[in-house]
Amino acid sequence: MIDSQQKFSLLLVDDEPSAVSALQRIFRKDGYQLHCADSGEAALSLIARIRIDAALIDLKMPGMGGLSLLEQIKNRHPGIMTLMLTAHGGVKEAVHAMQQGALDFLEKPFSAEGLRDRVSQLYQIWILKQQNRVLREGLEGRFHYDQLVGNSTPMLELKQLIVQVSTGDASVLIQGESGTGKELVARAIHYHSPRRSAPFVPVDCASLSETVIESELFGHTKGAYTGAHNATAGLIRSANRGTLFLDEIGELPLAMQAKLLRTIQEREVRPVGDSKAHPVNIRILAASNRDLAAEVAQGNFREDLFYRLNTVVAQVTPLRERGEDIPLFAKLFVERFHSEVSPVRDISREAMSCLLNYHWPGNVRELENVILRAVALGKNDKILPGDLPQTIHILPAISSIDPSNLPVDSLEAYEKAAIVNALHKSSDNRRLTADLLGIGEATLYRKLKKYHLS
Repeated sequence: MIDSQQKFSLLLVDDEPSAVSALQRIFRKDGYQLHCADSGEAALSLIARIRIDAALIDLKMPGMGGLSLLEQIKNRHPGIMTLMLTAHGGVKEAVHAMQQGALDFLEKPFSAEGLRDRVSQLYQIWILKQQNRVLREGLEGRFHYDQLVGNSTPMLELKQLIVQVSTGDASVLIQGESGTGKELVARAIHYHSPRRSAPFVPVDCASLSETVIESELFGHTKGAYTGAHNATAGLIRSANRGTLFLDEIGELPLAMQAKLLRTIQEREVRPVGDSKAHPVNIRILAASNRDLAAEVAQGNFREDLFYRLNTVVAQVTPLRERGEDIPLFAKLFVERFHSEVSPVRDISREAMSCLLNYHWPGNVRELENVILRAVALGKNDKILPGDLPQTIHILPAISSIDPSNLPVDSLEAYEKAAIVNALHKSSDNRRLTADLLGIGEATLYRKLKKYHLS
């Protein structure tokens, strides 16, 4: 929980007292902790004494101007979010301010509601940062599974859930799209559990042949069927005292679902051809990229088994919904795959923009393969856009356009669609939009004007 006594601290910097008073009136009802400074020097002195979360800075001030103040803030207090206020004609300087680290700028005169909306966006970013900080502090010293990468809010919440459920023996159903890392979640639960020193046995239910699946899971006696020359314990008993991970359990045939249910209920296994059951002590973790509740409704999955398995549900968020984790994964994979025969050691800003703007239908597994390919084929010390598959260069908004509906100047139509898509992904943050597109802010503003998108 975020400390209810801690308020969002907003610093208003303007050399005109009337402007500061107007800003105070605008934010008086929003519940922020307001602080004021009439110069850049006074602002720095205030920041040195108290916590400031965000600052509204007038671009033109005598003495230390807004750009100089911004530079000092970014050097000394990089965590402070900044929004620049500029008079008419100061757009060029404001764009330069964004290049130096300002999140956005407003041109005077601006509406009170417009300014409140912009600051509200900063407040929402602050809230997310606080939530992530609390989650990280709660996990510190308790989560030790480095393979499960990610610091986004969904990943921090998932790690928190892993820590909570790992101490018990409840069954956990891990749901998520293919390639999101469901097996890594299962391994993390096992790693943090009291069973960590016992076996972790993964079973890919989708790859087991129906003709041998019963024998593979439950084992068989010698002579149980033609070719059974030796008795086997089966995968379930091989996980005794440990964890059995049933991946893509939705692919398990109904007959095997019934036998698995009996095993879970009775805590014993009856091998094929055996007249007696053998006790087994295992924890069941299951995963599926299907909606198992829908499969139950359609008669494809046993309802009683479903409720046995989903005591706790762990949802793995798709990579496209946790974009801030993409750079972490990408750099991790570069480090993992680079070798003496490849010069690649890093990722260029332009290539990273391509990765951030792609929708990743194959999730982390697809990103891993893309980086592996880029490292293998790259001829520079950094991965360049040309080292990435052509599909990575196609923006989601563009790929959904029907080519038959494009005007004659289709190149401009694609460019406009790309800008609209990047604006949407960045929540209209101009600097981030430019980064996503791999262009400068000044170029972006010219194109916004050209396409009437401002």
